[in-house]
Amino acid sequence: MTAPLLCILAALAVTFSPQKAAADAALIILDRGQLPFELGPGHPANSPTRPGNAPHASWNSGANTANGGSVWQNRPSNPANENRLIFTAHGDVLGYYAPNAGGVLNLFDVNGRRVAYRPAQGTKSLFSTAGQWCGTVDSPRGGGMVLAMTPECARLFAGNGG
Repeated sequence: MTAPLLCILAALAVTFSPQKAAADAALIILDRGQLPFELGPGHPANSPTRPGNAPHASWNSGANTANGGSVWQNRPSNPANENRLIFTAHGDVLGYYAPNAGGVLNLFDVNGRRVAYRPAQGTKSLFSTAGQWCGTVDSPRGGGMVLAMTPECARLFAGNGG
């Protein structure tokens, strides 16, 4: 990751409310043109066509029960998910994230609908459930997580777009 992007992500993580738990994730909208090559969809490891990133790969698949919204670990009513909120710079909660046993990071809207995932290995990229490249995820030094997503993918949390 290039130094300017690291500085931006770290600064954004610090500017969010200190009342947020360290496990919560800030969502920022990214400008694809400002993203370094190694984090973008043109890099082979981040390509939607890479087999391990595909939505039909066994651990990424919506058909895998570990990724379903009805599984206890993924439900909005699971108290553990109250500490894994995805929020905007204004403090609005968009959803939450939950890892599955295979290491996939699933992103859900507030109603428990899976909207995106990060594959278990080989990439920090996020993908929509349809397999569209959505952005990247980073863990700043101060803790927590920052999700940098395209506007189209961020709209998936509201059920419209991509």
